[in-house]
Amino acid sequence: MPKPPSLPFDPIARADELWKQRWGSVPSMAAITSIMRAHQILLAGVDAVVKPYGLTFARFEALVLLTFSKEGELTMSKIGERLQVHPTSVTNTVDRLVRSGLVARRPNPNDGRGTLAVITDKGREVVEAATRDLMAMDFGLGVYDAEECGEIFAMLRPLRVAAGDFDEE
Repeated sequence: MPKPPSLPFDPIARADELWKQRWGSVPSMAAITSIMRAHQILLAGVDAVVKPYGLTFARFEALVLLTFSKEGELTMSKIGERLQVHPTSVTNTVDRLVRSGLVARRPNPNDGRGTLAVITDKGREVVEAATRDLMAMDFGLGVYDAEECGEIFAMLRPLRVAAGDFDEE
């Protein structure tokens, strides 16, 4: 898909100027607008890379999480907890991975009512190939060096702590 033509100005900087004129300076408005636009750009880029594998980035994340587990399997609730998503989203993601043959479901032997999502051999092959492709494009962050990526991570960490994502160490 061709990229739309670039604008001759930064629309977020323009919105910031107009905002200042109308309501006063609010640097957080320009910051959040930039973050949201960056999210759109990054998600479109990584989704384009994983699409040939029948994945979205969310499904890729679930597969990676399963590969990180000792046995290649996790409860649905553990997947939701680790990916920080609603149980309905986990069910939808796993359903699609099952239909693609990348994940199987099996009863949890430790909990008669629970279900385990188990990565298949095909799922392992797909996640390895998709990972190679994502790493080759630096997950869309190739305009930053390793130090700058570390700074971005560090800058966003307090926001995640404040949101209750995890306890500060």
